[in-house]
Amino acid sequence: MSLSSHLTELRKKHQALSEIIEAEQRNPAADDLNIKQLKLRKLHIKEEIVRLSAEH
Repeated sequence: MSLSSHLTELRKKHQALSEIIEAEQRNPAADDLNIKQLKLRKLHIKEEIVRLSAEH
């Protein structure tokens, strides 16, 4: 997989997590721990995007 396609996939995952987090936050029965874990995964993906972009 090329670097640009890998970055594209990471951006898609980041966007998908954003949408999931927003939906969870609108849910009155949302699990705060689950939301926190989703946000942490999103942050790790963002950090990976920034790291790979800086190397490129």
